[in-house]
Amino acid sequence: MKLREPLYALLALCGLIGTWHYNLQYFAQGGSASLLDFVRQGLVNPASTSLTLDLTVAFVVFVVWVFPEARRIGMRFAWIYPLLGAFLAFSFAFPLFLYVRERHLRLHVVSAGGS
Repeated sequence: MKLREPLYALLALCGLIGTWHYNLQYFAQGGSASLLDFVRQGLVNPASTSLTLDLTVAFVVFVVWVFPEARRIGMRFAWIYPLLGAFLAFSFAFPLFLYVRERHLRLHVVSAGGS
């Protein structure tokens, strides 16, 4: 097993715990469960707008890339990662996809005689 697998798993866990620590605070303070309202809250000043746009563009690139990449290597259920990114946390979904991808490559490519 390469170092990337456990690293991606650890980063996915950090992404889930880190974001939901603050998401739960947001909801406890009366924040809306609407994804659109949540994103609007990220557009309140230039710094938060910059971070929100940065994250949004990265997420769109991820969504465009994840389906052909999963198809290319024979991974199933690629649709779950964009859903996890949209409704839980992109910082969870992206490293989780990379973890599953690394594991898939290790189990399928190596066992098939690949590199």
